[in-house]
Amino acid sequence: MQRTVLITGVSGGIGKELADRFARVGHEMVLVSRNEEKMNMLAEQYRTTYGVGVTVIAKDIGTPGVPEAIFKELQEKQIHVDYLVNNAGFGLYGKFLETDINQEANMIDVNIKALTAMTKLFLPGMVERNRGGVMNVSSMVGFFPGPLMSVYHATKSYVLSFTEALANEVSNTNVTVTALCPGLTSTGFVDRSGMQASNLVRSGTIMEAGRVADIGYRGFMNGKTLIIPGRRNRLVAFLPRLLSRQRVTQMMRTMQDGST
Repeated sequence: MQRTVLITGVSGGIGKELADRFARVGHEMVLVSRNEEKMNMLAEQYRTTYGVGVTVIAKDIGTPGVPEAIFKELQEKQIHVDYLVNNAGFGLYGKFLETDINQEANMIDVNIKALTAMTKLFLPGMVERNRGGVMNVSSMVGFFPGPLMSVYHATKSYVLSFTEALANEVSNTNVTVTALCPGLTSTGFVDRSGMQASNLVRSGTIMEAGRVADIGYRGFMNGKTLIIPGRRNRLVAFLPRLLSRQRVTQMMRTMQDGST
């Protein structure tokens, strides 16, 4: 049976790599991003190479009312979303006392509010049809408090907790809910967040976006609730169970602080 996947933040990075993998196996595509030009190029590639239908929606997912507008548009086109990938998100590096509140408010709108609204809108239809799944792209940082990226870490903690709770709520159905928690990945994230000076970035421990997408796609289609790409990342995610919260927080400060 042909299925339809909706992916947000699809113009590059992990979102684009995930879209490639869904298209290869013949899924109908709904692409959502602010970058209409890039999405149109992807859409043409998918139609030509894989023969799939593609709907392009060029909207800023963080703008109030946009999730509802997307849902209404797809309803009018009688497009039923079987898989939802909430990938759109961004970070901001710096001390909370010095960062821009407007950027942080927008980050909350994109990373939390839009993701929650999209899930709220599309998950009930999946449960009603008793098939499909939601993948929420969280992060390794969702396991840790994050000095110098405090709001970003907090948003990803929300995504992780929210996703695991929803997975439990729908566990008696054929619908799955998955949190993908990559570590630092070779996308445009570092440049947009301004964390080039971070010790974490300078350490060079960065995964390729394609590798993250491979692991994420396979785990999602196999119904896994939690996916942490990379053995080292899985080990690091275990540390909060072994160390005090204070020590974990200081460890993250050392990893992030480019002045140390």
